[in-house]
Amino acid sequence: MPELPEVETVRRGLSGLIVGKTIRAASTDNPKSFPNAQTDVDEFMIGAEITAIHRRAKVLLIELSTDYTLMVHLKMTGQLVFVANGVRFGAGHPNDSLVNALPDRSTRVTINFTDGSTLYFNDQRKFGWVRLLPTLEVPEIDFMKKVGPEPLAADFTAEQFAARFTRRAKTSIKAAFLDQSVVAGVGNIYADESLWGAKIHPTRLVGSVTKDEFALLYSELRDVMNLAIEKGGSSNQNYVNAEGKKGSYMDFARVFRREGQECPRCHSVIEKSRVAGRGTHTCPVCQLP
Repeated sequence: MPELPEVETVRRGLSGLIVGKTIRAASTDNPKSFPNAQTDVDEFMIGAEITAIHRRAKVLLIELSTDYTLMVHLKMTGQLVFVANGVRFGAGHPNDSLVNALPDRSTRVTINFTDGSTLYFNDQRKFGWVRLLPTLEVPEIDFMKKVGPEPLAADFTAEQFAARFTRRAKTSIKAAFLDQSVVAGVGNIYADESLWGAKIHPTRLVGSVTKDEFALLYSELRDVMNLAIEKGGSSNQNYVNAEGKKGSYMDFARVFRREGQECPRCHSVIEKSRVAGRGTHTCPVCQLP
């Protein structure tokens, strides 16, 4: 599943392509991918102008001039592909749908604009979705109520970051890190990278992490995510950026998927284990349990 930097990369890419366009038509081949009443689509989506694209955690929010919002979750194999005369931009699972003629067998939702351009939502495994909701209702859905603060928000402080973990004193720091209700958008890659940067072993209990360590972890997380956004996201096997190119962050990763290689800090051999049900990469010297 894409993490926050990958979804932010998509948001930035599509913002320059579809904001200001007017929707002429919308169709789907799978109600689970587009779980919206046709009457709502006809009244609040068709004829609407796209006014902005936002992101909350790993979800894209496409704002419409009708005061409705299209919520888009790519899940594991989702893609967004924009096609216009001589222009093609794709984001998501890197299969042939990014470059071949569309729609194809994986196309679940097709959004046509009045200028002849098209936005396709493709999803092989049908786990992703595009939901149409009144904009005022978006903050009230369960996901939005439960998801934690944005780690890159200007007003999100190191003190607030540490406070989000206080109720999980007996939980491993990595398990708490991956809990989207603690902090939004942090997944396996950036959890491992941030914990390595802060010299904190993923199995340590939250209650053992000091105030200074939390401050360092906060700083490392923000640095790692900002670098990932700058580099277009990770080059994970199931993700490419908004121009259809693999992100380059993994070229700069310090520990993730580096098992058997030297730690760039102390030159010990990076190890891989399983923590919180996820493959976990650590330095046995820099990150003591």
